Amino acid sequence: MIGLAGLVLGGLFGATVARRRGGSGLDVAKDTAGFGIAFGLLGAVVTIFAERVLG
Repeated sequence: MIGLAGLVLGGLFGATVARRRGGSGLDVAKDTAGFGIAFGLLGAVVTIFAERVLG
């Protein structure tokens, strides 16, 4: 679940960053995908770490 939350939050963050920089629609899409993937992977790593330490 943390990975999914990271994916969504990363996508929102990426879209916000691209719009703030004045990017076109493709820039917004690219940054949304990039940040979404990065935050989703980070969330998956956190989930695996938490399972090993707490579980």
